[in-house]
Amino acid sequence: MVIIVGLGNPGREYEGTRHNAGFLVLDKLAAKENISVLEKKHKAVIGKGIVAGQKCVLAKPQTYMNLSGESVRQLIDYYKVDETAELIVISDDISLEPGQIRIRKKGSAGGHNGLKNIIANLGHDSFIRVKMGVGEKPRGWDLVDYVLGRFSPKDREDVEEAADRAAEAIRMIISEGPDAAMNQFNAVKKPAREPEPAKDGGVM
Repeated sequence: MVIIVGLGNPGREYEGTRHNAGFLVLDKLAAKENISVLEKKHKAVIGKGIVAGQKCVLAKPQTYMNLSGESVRQLIDYYKVDETAELIVISDDISLEPGQIRIRKKGSAGGHNGLKNIIANLGHDSFIRVKMGVGEKPRGWDLVDYVLGRFSPKDREDVEEAADRAAEAIRMIISEGPDAAMNQFNAVKKPAREPEPAKDGGVM
């Protein structure tokens, strides 16, 4: 059993925001694998199915980002999985450009409040994560406004394409292990131009 968790904030006002990149990838994976993610359990909406030959639970915590670890803890306890090898967490990352993805087997939260809360609830940072680049916060912007804002049309194109690659990366993590996926997907994609952040979107 593998638990795949996409991080984001619930509610229509947060749809399509940078902070919901984890939800985007999970939705892509669910659609490709024909898994319905609608059941409300473990402070999340979840769906069960087969990915790369393995039984999987796909989950979107509904706690809001800062308390994501509460849902992850419940999922781990209920399904009795080894969180160091059978938990995959998908999050946004402002240190990566839109269109880049990065796979890690452990590491700090890097300032990401969702990852920080998961680490606090698990008691360690040794779990697989797939990071989705959303671009660095422009100078003078408030970080909350930035991550709760939406992508420019060009950045959105790059992120949609990266979400498809992230879904493929998750399949490879499950079928061949994280090292193989890191070798395949962690190559740096150079942005063609400076990102053009859009200021519309929800503010907390």
